[in-house]
Amino acid sequence: MNLKSERINIGNGIHLNLVKTDKFKSNLLSFYFLRPLTKEEVTKNALLPLVLKRGTDEYKTNLEIQRKLEENYGADLSVAINKRGERHVLRFTVETVNGEYIGNKEYIYDVFSLLKSIIFNPLLEDGYFKKSYVDQEKENLKRRIESRINDKRSYALDRCIEEMCKNERFSIYPLGNIEDLASIDENILYSHYKDIIKTSPIEIFYVGDYDDKMVDYMKEMAVIEREDIITIPREQIISGAKTKNMVYDDLDVNQGKLVLGYRTGIPYEDKLYNGLLVGSDILGGGPNSKLFKNVREKESLAYYVSSTIFKYKSIMLVDGGIEFENFEKTIDIVKDQIEEMQKGNFTMDDIDISKKSIKSSTESIKDSIFLISEYFFSQILSNDNRSLEEVLEDIDRVSKQDIIEAMSTLTLDTIYFMRNTKVLNK
Repeated sequence: MNLKSERINIGNGIHLNLVKTDKFKSNLLSFYFLRPLTKEEVTKNALLPLVLKRGTDEYKTNLEIQRKLEENYGADLSVAINKRGERHVLRFTVETVNGEYIGNKEYIYDVFSLLKSIIFNPLLEDGYFKKSYVDQEKENLKRRIESRINDKRSYALDRCIEEMCKNERFSIYPLGNIEDLASIDENILYSHYKDIIKTSPIEIFYVGDYDDKMVDYMKEMAVIEREDIITIPREQIISGAKTKNMVYDDLDVNQGKLVLGYRTGIPYEDKLYNGLLVGSDILGGGPNSKLFKNVREKESLAYYVSSTIFKYKSIMLVDGGIEFENFEKTIDIVKDQIEEMQKGNFTMDDIDISKKSIKSSTESIKDSIFLISEYFFSQILSNDNRSLEEVLEDIDRVSKQDIIEAMSTLTLDTIYFMRNTKVLNK
């Protein structure tokens, strides 16, 4: 399956992206609204999709919306808020069965109409959002923000990013801040909603089978009043580290969470970026990686250990779950293994294993209609016009020298450690 995306400009800052495939028994339609990731609007952005999916002008409760979805062969509606580098992305998606399989190609327009209603015709009360819905979703969002600490590994990674990128927009938590919720009411949120609809870049994605009639209908969905479209600046890419941060969080935990944050200075469009991807995988990508073999198996220092590249911000995080007393020894071994990579002390087998792993992960996108949409959306964010096949070919072209050069750019910026001093001091 040779996947391609056709991109059509259909309005002021609005693009329709079409990925034609008959592989799946379903079709998927997504609207992505792009915003700058800022402290001023992050919490309002996070709250908005939760309120919009509660009710529309036609379907005034979530129950009515769910009934409508069930009537349409169990269509699935989802909304989300994500951080893509220093962009904040609001996503509205509906997935529904391909009409070919039920002998009814027309019903999909009913599903499209429902999604359009959720996004563009929200339920209003006295000219604003329904107060009870806003209040309830504020409480739900508050609980979600509070619960982030429950996943200690994910929380440790977030905390390292917050400290490492303290004066950069990338440090902002995508679900916002609890302290901002009190100042948001139905009037303020509705005003912000209108601004988002009128000024945000919008990417519409359709994945599945389609004809000209369906394309025309999707174009009509986006005929809305628009104003000057905002420009979202490219992420700030920092090379090197001016000062090294050492950050400790003392929490009631039984296992230490160590995160080492590295600056790479290699933006995703750089020819060395693929070398960085392969190098990171050799370092900490799985059971064949240097960190797994040396930190976990050989020295028995970690319950888990891995390295991850954050594409849009060009940073690498190494994270591990360790006993508190193994803090310094683990850091030393991680540094040693990175130095080994920089010296070229890895084999062609290492390179081949990592290339196969990266390619396998990339190719698995073809098996999910949602991941296909997400993949091509990420290609737009990075101005990457390559097909999936071309991306795989470029991974194959990575040389050992590319990996050495890429890994030689790594500079340790921040060391974060989640510990429990009560246990340490026993």
